[in-house]
Amino acid sequence: MSSNKRIYLFTSKDKDVLQTCKNIETEMAPSGFEFVSNHEDADIIASVGGDGSFLQACRKTNFNKDKIYIGIKTRLDQNYLYVDFSVDDIPHLIESIDSNDVLVRKYPVLEVNLNNQMSYMCLNDFYIKSSVIKPMKMEIYIDDEYFEAFNGDGLLISTPTGSTGYNKSLDGAIIDPKLRSMQLTEIASLNNNNFRTVSSSVVLGDTRTLKIELDKEGNYYPIMGLDNEALSIQEVEFVSLQIKDKFIRTLKLPQNSFWSKVQRKFL
Repeated sequence: MSSNKRIYLFTSKDKDVLQTCKNIETEMAPSGFEFVSNHEDADIIASVGGDGSFLQACRKTNFNKDKIYIGIKTRLDQNYLYVDFSVDDIPHLIESIDSNDVLVRKYPVLEVNLNNQMSYMCLNDFYIKSSVIKPMKMEIYIDDEYFEAFNGDGLLISTPTGSTGYNKSLDGAIIDPKLRSMQLTEIASLNNNNFRTVSSSVVLGDTRTLKIELDKEGNYYPIMGLDNEALSIQEVEFVSLQIKDKFIRTLKLPQNSFWSKVQRKFL
């Protein structure tokens, strides 16, 4: 790990954050770390900020499995899922990398395909919602086998690491990231004598393909989001989703496990 010393800093254009990046470079350069302006030339891609910045860093650098991703938060008292290190404790980051006191973990990536034409990747979740003031009708297929008809506000599909976010707010389950899977969670479904869904989150293994077919009566322009970014796509007929072989590698402290983060964040 100590040989991986070329770092690309991914950050917003905020003046204070840019100054923070300069401070990081000043503090790490004497230990032999080189900061590059092109992420393709880096060994480590480091986001500065919270989980949102980390997700953006992964997306903007195309979820490169040949790089190592780390998150650096701006305050020690902040709790995040993807972010292990802090700008207030850069010597700890340097020591961890130089002494190999870190773990390289792999997080699965979700592929989202629209109309068999446009393909996107996400690390956290994908949602699709009605863009008009009425319920949205969709048919759901698992491995091309019809599963159910959905009528409601929308659907959320999350990865294991994404299960602690929007998914948890919808009463979905928190999934261990060692289980390569995706979770389908309903958003305000209608359940009565006319409409019926399973009314529960469904967890699918990494060999499954989930297909969502939109009703052809006026909902071709749904609201969709990947991680923390909106998708502006018109005339969507169907969406297919699958956990891919693609993954990202992240640098984690051994004493800062996924479940210890969940405990700090929610308990």
